[in-house]
Amino acid sequence: MPAYAVTTTAQRYEAIVERGAIGRLPECIPPKSGLLFVVTTDDLWALHGPRLAALLDGRAWHRITFPGGEERKRLASVEAMADRMLELGADRTSVVITFGGGIVTDLGGFLAAIFMRGIPVIQIPTTLLAQVDAAVGGKTGANLVGGKNLIGAFHQPLVVLTDPDVLGTLSEREYRAGLFEVIKCGIIRSEALFRLMKDEAPRVLAREPGAVEHMIAESVRIKCEVVSADEREGGLRKILNYGHTIGHAFEAETKYQRFLHGEAVALGMKGAAHLARLAGKCTPAVCEEILDVVNRYGPLPALNGIPVDNLLARLAKDKKTIQGSVHFVLATGIGATEVVAGLPSELVREAIASSFA
Repeated sequence: MPAYAVTTTAQRYEAIVERGAIGRLPECIPPKSGLLFVVTTDDLWALHGPRLAALLDGRAWHRITFPGGEERKRLASVEAMADRMLELGADRTSVVITFGGGIVTDLGGFLAAIFMRGIPVIQIPTTLLAQVDAAVGGKTGANLVGGKNLIGAFHQPLVVLTDPDVLGTLSEREYRAGLFEVIKCGIIRSEALFRLMKDEAPRVLAREPGAVEHMIAESVRIKCEVVSADEREGGLRKILNYGHTIGHAFEAETKYQRFLHGEAVALGMKGAAHLARLAGKCTPAVCEEILDVVNRYGPLPALNGIPVDNLLARLAKDKKTIQGSVHFVLATGIGATEVVAGLPSELVREAIASSFA
């Protein structure tokens, strides 16, 4: 049973990765907890809800349904869920249980972070992207029209229960979108994981259990290591933003309706690879290797009608932009990164345009 610890100044918790991990939920609920609130979506509940409901038999709990969709990942949705919790009798002893993909883990975690100034949350991620990234690390948030995750809070969970079994019902597109976050982990921190994604693509795409469990466990291990070293993104944790600066611009520019988050990150990684090459931070060979691995896990949605200059303007509103200076995480090699600021806009424009290829 792989279990990886996140240790912060305030708490320590585990991210458990194993088939059947959802079955551990009853033992993870604090003994003196009050009402439990499961934040989920109707489509996910139809697939896996009965299993979770059976685990909560005998407990006082309610289901809070989020409509789903990146375009609804807004403060209004959080307010509506908080109002519903209050109507149902929630108080400071209540616990939120998120049961869904990255949007649910982000929004449900944010709900827990701000309801009555903070109540506990248990994260149960059900998409690959949420399992390898969103559910671990305590980053929660909602979108603004102007940009992704610009409202949020750090709120670490009690535990993360990652169960590869639930991925069996994931669509091919959702599965592939999650793979890009795994590739990201390899690029920034683990050459071995990157080589797995490069050399074992047929096994990964076929969802062979051994390959799936290994890549999830390695990605979670990396995320836990980084968060433990830097909970609030003062230094090392910035590397987790690889591909996200440009990727978030693609999402916001298309009103969160054209790309899944992982697909936008894939485009962002392609842009970051070109930018590292253009800025002299990596060799052309490293750039081409990154592009090759990203491309083999496509296809990505069409990019027609997206003005490059609009994407460039979006970068100024990214939360990693400080006093007008856009900060990029660039791969200097496989498993090595550097945070770079102050790059000429012409260079950034060329890199973004190259990512369209």
